[in-house]
Amino acid sequence: MKPATMPARQQFLRYVLVGLGSNAVVYLVYLLLTRWGWNPKVAMSLLYLVGVLQTFVFNKRWSFRFNGAATPALLRYVTAYAVGYLIQLFALLLLVDQMRLPHQWVMGVMIVIVAAMLFFAQRYWVFPPTTSGSTA
Repeated sequence: MKPATMPARQQFLRYVLVGLGSNAVVYLVYLLLTRWGWNPKVAMSLLYLVGVLQTFVFNKRWSFRFNGAATPALLRYVTAYAVGYLIQLFALLLLVDQMRLPHQWVMGVMIVIVAAMLFFAQRYWVFPPTTSGSTA
């Protein structure tokens, strides 16, 4: 199905499957690293980068079936995820460092919130529907 005709529900389902797989692995590694004594913000930062890079390929090719130019899409993708990273970092600084909530719960909730935001960013900005012959 072409991106312009793929229903949002189908894109969302594919995005969720990619995200669930990626985030489950990333979250388990996060818990493991923090259990081994890694600072939560350092662990989150490293794993966020790994997650962004691995999901770009799956979301571009499968979730959104984007046929436009890869480099501008990657730059938009990284920008969207940088905003998501800053939101998660701010949540850790505020909710864990200041309010003393458990970092495990904060990260678990923030993964869901940021994932929803990123779906809309990807659908309408990162991988917008292209017309045939368009590479933007």
